[in-house]
Amino acid sequence: MPLHNDLPPLMSLRAFEAVARHLSFGKAAQELSLTQSAVSHQVHKLEESLGLRLFDRLTRAIELTPAGEHYYRHIRRALEIIACGTRDVRSLAGRSRTLRIGLLASFATQWLAPRLALFAAENPHIDIELVPSVALANVAAHEVDLSIRYGRGDWPNVSKHFLMHERLSPVCSPALKAALPQAPARLDQVTHIPLLVAQATTQFEWIAWCRRFNVSLERFQMVQLHDYNIVIEMATEGQGIAMGRHQMIGKRLREGVLVELLDNSDIIDDIGYWLLTPPNDCSESCRRFVDWIQNEANK
Repeated sequence: MPLHNDLPPLMSLRAFEAVARHLSFGKAAQELSLTQSAVSHQVHKLEESLGLRLFDRLTRAIELTPAGEHYYRHIRRALEIIACGTRDVRSLAGRSRTLRIGLLASFATQWLAPRLALFAAENPHIDIELVPSVALANVAAHEVDLSIRYGRGDWPNVSKHFLMHERLSPVCSPALKAALPQAPARLDQVTHIPLLVAQATTQFEWIAWCRRFNVSLERFQMVQLHDYNIVIEMATEGQGIAMGRHQMIGKRLREGVLVELLDNSDIIDDIGYWLLTPPNDCSESCRRFVDWIQNEANK
């Protein structure tokens, strides 16, 4: 029987795989650069062609049905095989290949961009594409060749290489600090000022800092922003207190655009930046970039 009789459209399969992996239509849409309604439409078309439901739509969440779980395992493997075959053919053809790097936009602009010209000069045969996203790109499925992520390194199905620690402390604008009646000794003395936070599943850096200094986050209003770049800009404009990631804001601290809110308030926890590569397949271009960026981080 011809294969095409049993093959759904590739876009429907990609949409299903992304939704099943994230268990979220919104996150899948962000990853695929589609609208949420477009992703939902693709999944609905796939369910109609199969004649069964792949997801249970709950009030505030979705879950894979038993059939969906079974189908996901097959589709995930199939898409990985397609990606692997594509890489092999490109290699055989001798084509130059773009190195796709998934990362947070804030890391791209605040840390990597000022250094990237050095890598380009040393490796003129390697083209680079930065793929900024809050969601973690699927390195194992080769949506990107490698990813640079911020956190504790607890990501499955990838090879992890620690890049560098982050030093954390609450920061604000000089004007906001100067407007306080007196310099605070503790963060819970300024509960009237909102905390500016970047979008995340959990605010792990604030939780780690507050645990160290015995402060309760429940007393603060939080303003959640899409990306840490926006957090930095709003803190600079005096709109609240941000958790300063010193690797990202070192220049602003040196210039006095941002200041530490409290004395002796910085911590180095197990939070930092990690390189994530496929578990069993890192290209020569990928290895060159990993070696280069680790050397830059150690300077």
